[in-house]
Parts: sequence; structure tokens; C-alpha cells
Amino acid sequence: MGVTCVSQMPVAEGKSVQQTVELLTRKLETLGAEKQGTFCVDCETYHTAASTLGSQGQAGKLMYVMHNSEYPLSCFALFENGPCLIADTNFDVLMVKLKGFFQSAKASKIETRGTRYQYCDFLVKVGTVTMGPSARGISVEVEYGPCVVASDCWNLLLEFLQSFLGSHTPGAPAVFGNRHDVVYGPADTMVQYMELFNKIRKQQQVPVAGIR
Repeated sequence: MGVTCVSQMPVAEGKSVQQTVELLTRKLETLGAEKQGTFCVDCETYHTAASTLGSQGQAGKLMYVMHNSEYPLSCFALFENGPCLIADTNFDVLMVKLKGFFQSAKASKIETRGTRYQYCDFLVKVGTVTMGPSARGISVEVEYGPCVVASDCWNLLLEFLQSFLGSHTPGAPAVFGNRHDVVYGPADTMVQYMELFNKIRKQQQVPVAGIR
């Protein structure tokens, strides 16, 4: 994989989420991008079980268990401000057995689904972010395949993003700041999706049940 930027696209004024997605995909097709199947990224939130916190008033930790259709045999477990564990898909089964330590937060499942587009060396994914039955926002992922070091290609990525996002073009992802001259990997993309999902949750002011 190459260097990737994940961002949120605001819903166009007077339009629905789906209508804004259609506007974006039409822009891509006008540029000459070709459809290359579909994609899905999902995230479920777990919190440390109350029984493990003791009586010291400790704050519980959150863990995000995520999947990405680009990596069908992998599962990603991300901690708040912590490491990202990459495991195989049996990790979901392990989480059931660890319910004494980590419990799934009710109504915490969030995902984005949409269409993949190929344009020259760029892979673009425009998705509808949903929680339950409701559309909550729009995700845009752009990957530049030939490069694996963010500092070597960010200007090129930025120029391409501007070509179809215009004034909504994002700044450099925070994860680039930590790994600017380091080889970019799948975990860096999942951190960006985790941050995007948390941002959308806060915008919707939907509390995650079970978290204090």
C-alpha cells in the first residue's frame, strides 16, 4: 500500500449525505477515475470492565476494534493514545472471551461503505458513514500507491485532493507528524479512520453507552 489521507467531507448545503456523495463521485468520474469495486471500514468500541478498575476511581480505557475490507484477513485493535495491534480475524472471538476485561459499548458500531475509484496512481474511496440505520457523514480516503514515505508525496496528494475537494481539502493528517520520514503502513490508515469516526460521533452528540 501507499501513503493515505483520510478526511471528512461536509454535507453540501441543501443536500443530503447521499446527494453529496453522488456529487463527489461525479466529480471523480469527470476527472477520468474508474470504479474499482466497493470498500468497508467498521469500528466497534470496547471499554474496560468495571470489575477491573478497582475502587480508586480510575478512568476506564477505550479500545477500538476495527476491520478494513482492503485487509480481509486482519483485525486492528487501537487504544486511545496508544499502540495499534494487528491480529488475524480470530481476534473478534478472543474479545468475546475477554468480556471480563473489555466490554462492548452498546450502540457503538460505526462504519463507512462506498465505492473505490482508480485514477492513475491514486486510489480514492468515498464512503457514507453510518451508525445503526442513520447516515452520519462522508469519508474520503485517497491513497498514492507508488510512495511509502509521507514527506515524499504529501504535496502531490494535496494537489490531487484539491482537484475534487476544493475548499474542503484537509490539512496533513496528524499521523504524518509522528511518522513523517518513516515507512507508512496500514495501521496509520486505521488510526485516521478511528479519529474520523470519533469526530463524527462528537458532532452528532451521540453518547456511547457504557462509557463515563
